[in-house]
Amino acid sequence: MRAWFWTLLLAVIAVIIAVVLRAHPGNVLLLVWPYRVEMSLTLAVSLLIALFVSIYVVLRLLAWLVAIPDRMRAWRGRRAQARDHELLERGWIGLLEGRFAHAEKDLAKLLDQTKARNRRVLAALSAARAAQGLGEFVRRDVMLDRAREAAGKDPGLNEAVATVMADLLLEQGQPQRALEVLAPLQEGGVRHLHTMRLLLRAERALGHHERVFTLARGLLRRGALEREEALRLIDAAGAARLRGGMETDGWRAIWKDLKAEERLLPEIALAGAAAFEAAGEADEAARVLEAAIAQRFDTRLLAAYSRGDAAQVPRRLERAEKWLQQRPTDPDVLCALGMLCLTGQLWGQAERYLRRAVERRADARTHALLGSLYDRLDRPGDAVRHWRLATATGVALPVLASDDALPAADTHADPSRVDPESGFLSDATEAPAPETVHVHEAVPTDAPAADYVLDPDARGQTEQSLLGQTPSAPAPAEAPVDIEDYFDSAPIPVAGMEDDARAPASSAGPARQENPSGAAPGKPDTPDQGKS
Repeated sequence: MRAWFWTLLLAVIAVIIAVVLRAHPGNVLLLVWPYRVEMSLTLAVSLLIALFVSIYVVLRLLAWLVAIPDRMRAWRGRRAQARDHELLERGWIGLLEGRFAHAEKDLAKLLDQTKARNRRVLAALSAARAAQGLGEFVRRDVMLDRAREAAGKDPGLNEAVATVMADLLLEQGQPQRALEVLAPLQEGGVRHLHTMRLLLRAERALGHHERVFTLARGLLRRGALEREEALRLIDAAGAARLRGGMETDGWRAIWKDLKAEERLLPEIALAGAAAFEAAGEADEAARVLEAAIAQRFDTRLLAAYSRGDAAQVPRRLERAEKWLQQRPTDPDVLCALGMLCLTGQLWGQAERYLRRAVERRADARTHALLGSLYDRLDRPGDAVRHWRLATATGVALPVLASDDALPAADTHADPSRVDPESGFLSDATEAPAPETVHVHEAVPTDAPAADYVLDPDARGQTEQSLLGQTPSAPAPAEAPVDIEDYFDSAPIPVAGMEDDARAPASSAGPARQENPSGAAPGKPDTPDQGKS
């Protein structure tokens, strides 16, 4: 547009000059000793215009030649800036995509090569965030230190470094360090919304209810926090302040400092009512709860309203009946009425309200109240039933399957010791005499397999014959279970008998001489006896 304007202007001037020269013809005489130059007016004007254009072109050419170094420096700067922008864009795209390793690499490269202070600070802070995404907290701290060095004494850059550092520390779970980083900004009067949000997060994590209350109020007033979230924070912090002031009676000043709408919040109303009741002002506590319930019908407020002493029952019962007219099927209102009737010893009304409540919602509290009522009325069956229902409702009890298995066996008469020679001995029938313990010592250890008797009764008779000098020794009690049920009674292999038969005869002869009476009655003949 500008070029078109100048072109049009020059065309108009040329037309005007042409018209003037045509209307006023004449000559121009130049006397330059010893020369005398005479020309027409039109030629003189044309020469002047040509001279002006020539001088302008020459001057512009000289200026262009002189500005070549500056243009080269500017070109290099633009190319470096383009590279920096490319690295910065690539790093931030990787950071937003979650590719923290690539982002940290590009941003660290940008930090090393760029010369601009702002880009150095931005690259260092972005690399610190990428390092935190990788869990490399040491590298993150190094990048934050480099960002602080690059910021120098610039207040804006220092504030940016402190804000990002506090945010990263809060994400790591270090609210105390974040608060220390934000403290200089707070002392300097910085009231940026993001800084206040970070302060709120740090104070809330540290449990500083006074500061949380103040910051939440300020952010709500400036519209920087959603109303529901701000009221929830104010409610929790205000209730904690009231509960903390109950020990030193400083809760009254805190209560007076609260706004009217803040006193109607559930947690603050509960804490305020508890403080008034602890101070002996039950009527004021009731008024606080009534106002809060009128603003927001909350189950916790209703339960606290029903926990009054007997003197408060008539007033609270009247107000609760009005609520019941508004909510005739609300089990919480019915349960609260039953609780108030129990406190006032109105047994019939209490049972009626609680039964209506349990018909609409069977919860542990209602069953427990009915159990307490029936205990008071001396109706143990109904009381036990409701106590069981309260337990089953409040606790997830396992479902026990029916027992289809056989009952456990009685193991009192089971044997406690097994004797491989004489059967089983129980604790009650075990022979105490030492002779029964040494009965088997008379049996030769190298007796042939042919003399082994499988019948335990015959074995016992043989042992009694070997101990002829002690025939009256008490015999071991008969085993309650046959030994053959537990030990293998199969015949001894022939190979084992042949091995025993190859033993020297001298070892078997004395053994037979020691028993001149022969085998015990009923002892079967062995192959060795047949050969003899």
